[in-house]
Amino acid sequence: MSSVTLQNVVKRFHKFTAVHQVNLEIPDGAFVTLLGPSGCGKTTNLRMIAGLLDPTEGEILIGGTRVNDVPIHKRNLGIVFQNYALFPHKTVAENVAFGLKYRDVPKAEIPARVQAALELVQLPHVGERYPKELSGGQQQRIALARAIVIEPDVLLLDEPLSALDANLREDMRVELKRIQEQIGVTTVFVTHDQSEALAMSDQIVVMSAGRIEQMGSPEEVYNNPASEFVANFLGASNMLPATCTANGPEGATLDVAPFGAVAIPAHKAERLTGQGPAQLVLRAEKLRVLHPGETGETMLTAPATVEAVDYQGQTVRYFLRLGERQLQAINMIDDRPFEQGAEVRIGFRAKDASALPTEAQ
Repeated sequence: MSSVTLQNVVKRFHKFTAVHQVNLEIPDGAFVTLLGPSGCGKTTNLRMIAGLLDPTEGEILIGGTRVNDVPIHKRNLGIVFQNYALFPHKTVAENVAFGLKYRDVPKAEIPARVQAALELVQLPHVGERYPKELSGGQQQRIALARAIVIEPDVLLLDEPLSALDANLREDMRVELKRIQEQIGVTTVFVTHDQSEALAMSDQIVVMSAGRIEQMGSPEEVYNNPASEFVANFLGASNMLPATCTANGPEGATLDVAPFGAVAIPAHKAERLTGQGPAQLVLRAEKLRVLHPGETGETMLTAPATVEAVDYQGQTVRYFLRLGERQLQAINMIDDRPFEQGAEVRIGFRAKDASALPTEAQ
């Protein structure tokens, strides 16, 4: 295992800057996800770590050693791409063994190493088959076996699950995390899928326009977003204009119409620099839709109207009208969902909200 460090890394393509001054520390053995929309720079960072692209500025270190000038084949990295890149004319065993032949592994050891890798991905009996005889999920596992059989210092995964259907993707993300934890390899995973990032990562690095917006654990990034971009990209969030009337070591108080005074815990208001204009951030899952007569114990509530209903089986997404604003709520269904046009109350607990400054602050 090795740590990966990016120090003031910049990547330009002619006049376009794809990566702006990225500083990132990936600890030994960690599973770190680079998350963001298309064009945010996440794959460019991965390709620079791999040695497929050279940084325009900055330093890249693996295990504390600068690798800017080290070619890809000397970095001892395992790489899995979106399209798997298996050789169709080679058997599964030959595909998995490919990297070993260029690493001075004694020929007599190769079959045992290959078999061990196939057992790790739970496909021990397919060595003599060809890739075309395997399902998409099986091909993905073989690509992973080929990457880990060389015992890499770092495993790089570039959207490896995106070609799979939804159910298989969920199964494979559990399997991929199991394998990573079993072998303990430092892993950099690139995806635009928020659910993958939340489910698999030790740390998430949210990127936008070539810059890091926030780094932290899944819980930190989801429950305490550092910016409006993070709040909206990682799930559905409601942003309510507010005025910060008090801000100190115990937390902040926001005046939020029509809910009144909302006491925000200190760790969720740390980005406020003082009093004045602010935003209250509330995840859609934290906004409850109540019957008109309910007050919601320990909740701040207000009347609203259901504008649209997006039924999702065990849950339902409501689009709600609150004055001039449309809010979203995602609730479990206990009985029947509220219908379009229903007059309801909406409520939330202050401890579930967080606060961000506005551009005016």
